[in-house]
Amino acid sequence: MECKLLQEEEATGDVALLYNEIHAAFGMVPNFFKAQAAVDPAWARLNWERARQIMFASGALDRKTKELVAMVVSMMNNCQYCHMAHKTSAMMAGATDAELAEVVKIMELFQSFTAIASSLEVPCDIMPAMAKKQA
Repeated sequence: MECKLLQEEEATGDVALLYNEIHAAFGMVPNFFKAQAAVDPAWARLNWERARQIMFASGALDRKTKELVAMVVSMMNNCQYCHMAHKTSAMMAGATDAELAEVVKIMELFQSFTAIASSLEVPCDIMPAMAKKQA
């Protein structure tokens, strides 16, 4: 299936308003949103709102940390587009080459550890209640 992108100059009405919001956040309209808008503008709007509320809103995690998590999830899901987009966003949020390398090492470590734990069917003996006892 060929990916259709609804370009900024083609956007009208609600899509033009959506693109203005996205452009204000990114300095561009990523192809990710252009592809969704070409299929269903309401879907693009829904996913922009989700991204805005989770990735751009202030919360317990800073933007750099959110982007590093998104980068790792993208790598684990084999999404080259998302991996590159979130790596770039993490760098723009201040992630260093050392931080990018370390998060990749952590991802690789736990991909192998989870495979070991799952294949051996290891019963979990480390539970969240243990952290509460130490507090």
